[in-house]
Parts: sequence; structure tokens; C-alpha cells
Amino acid sequence: MRGYRGIKYTLFVCCYVFWVSVRPDAPHCTGSSEVRDQEVLVVSAVLIAVGIYAKIAKEKDVVDTLTFDPALLLIVVGSVMFLMTFLGCCGALRNAPCLLRTFLGILVVVLLLQIAAGVVGYLFTDMVMERTERLMMKAIVRYREDRDLENAIDFVQKKFHCCGVDGHRDWSQNIYFECSETNPSLEACGVPFSCCVHLQNQTVLNTMCGYGMQQLDERPAAQDVFIVGCLEKTVRWAKNNLLLVAGLTGGLLLLEVLMISLAAAQTSWIKKVRRQTTESAERSRLERKDSLWYPAFANFDDE
Repeated sequence: MRGYRGIKYTLFVCCYVFWVSVRPDAPHCTGSSEVRDQEVLVVSAVLIAVGIYAKIAKEKDVVDTLTFDPALLLIVVGSVMFLMTFLGCCGALRNAPCLLRTFLGILVVVLLLQIAAGVVGYLFTDMVMERTERLMMKAIVRYREDRDLENAIDFVQKKFHCCGVDGHRDWSQNIYFECSETNPSLEACGVPFSCCVHLQNQTVLNTMCGYGMQQLDERPAAQDVFIVGCLEKTVRWAKNNLLLVAGLTGGLLLLEVLMISLAAAQTSWIKKVRRQTTESAERSRLERKDSLWYPAFANFDDE
């Protein structure tokens, strides 16, 4: 029975980690069994709430696809995470085989999709890179159409010190930064401020630092903006941090395999206990039935 309890509560804790997390600044117990004013944060619910708020706050008729809309992506990821962890937590605590089997099925599908994505990415690297490049170029074209997408692109460019997909001139694909004589935009032939090289002691952000940078040659432009594309910088970062990427990916896969094993073990254990209970009840019923019949050669004479 101890083994079953270990499986049960280990599975619950694994699901709990993804479902609920305790704020690091929340007070912990100090010498007593009570936790004072402990604040919990439902991660999946927060993802859903933030996504819904961002979706409502944005203007209508903007980017409305899962690929380019971070708000919609948050809603989908939060909903799937909430469903999976809810099924896992409730199934583990309530010993519900139906919930556990549903949780197990969803987790197996997610694991297989991740493995398939990794295999496809390894075998068809060129095709994946080409599709990724087209996807990033579409994001550049839709820059300024969605505030969330704009912030995401700015974050990537500032984080990796890059500009555009293959280079800073990719921003000519955007109508605001298109380098043509017929473009009335003030940002024509420019790049976003997130492409700019910021000085260490710079305290005031110059949002016009990228104006006219597409008209310069690469060497003089490199003094003020990043000219290397974000696709190359991202691939380079992944190669330089291969151990970190592999460790995180392997850790996530191992955790998923562990949760699958625990859910399968608990389901099997519950099925075994129920079968034993049914067999025991059937034996008891037969024994009670047999006790109603006398032996064939019983002696009924009075002594």
C-alpha cells in the first residue's frame, strides 16, 4: 500500500508543479504546521487570463492566427496545460481511472508530437530553416499590426543583438520601413529602434536611431544598428548553448515519461485492486450460497 501511495502522491506533485506554483516572496512556515498568508499562483489560469485580456484589449481585425498572435498562443497553451494538470491532479487524488487514462492519452500524444518534431527537424533541417525564415519574414511584414507581435520582435532583436531575418535590410518588406521613393512614412528606409546599438551609459532611449539605416553600407550602418539577422543569431545561440538546450529538452521529456509511467502504474494498480475486490465479493457470495445447502449424506437423526 505504501508503494501505491508513493505513486499516487508523486504523480500529484508532478502535476501540481505545472498547475500551481508558490510565489517566492510568500512567507513559509516557521516552526509550525501553518503557512501564514501563503499566496499561490495558478500558472495555467494566469496564462489564460493574460491571453484573454490581451485579446480583448487589442483592436479588432488585427493578426488573428495562432502563429503570429501571442495572446491567442497564451490562451491555447494555458488551456491545454490547465486541462492536463487538472486531469492529473484530480485523477491521482480521487483514484479515478477515467481521468487518469485521459491524462495519460493526452500526455502520450504531446510526447509523440515532440519526438516527431525533433526527428523532422533533424532529418529535414534545410526545409525547417526555410519554413522558419518564411515565418519570421511574415512576422516582419505584420510588424505594427499587432502590439504583442511588435513587442515580441523587439524583445528578440534586443536580446540577441540582431535585426531582421537575414539582415537589417529585411525591414524593407514592411510597409512602414519600405525603402522606396513612394513611401510617405517617416520611417522609410529605416529599422525599428530595437535594432540599434545602445551605449552602456546611455540613459535616454532614442527611438529614431534607426532612421535611414537601410541606405547606408553595412560597415557604417554596423556602428549604429545590428546588421546580422535574427535567424543566424538564434541558431548560433542554440549551438553555443547546446548543453543547456539539450538538458532542458531531455529534462522535460524525462518528466513527461515519468508522469506517463506513474499514471499507467496507478491505473494498473487501481484495476488490480478492483479486480481483487470483485473476485473476493464473488467468492463470498458463492460461500453464502453454498452454506444454504446441506451435505448429500448428512445425518439428521437425533442422538
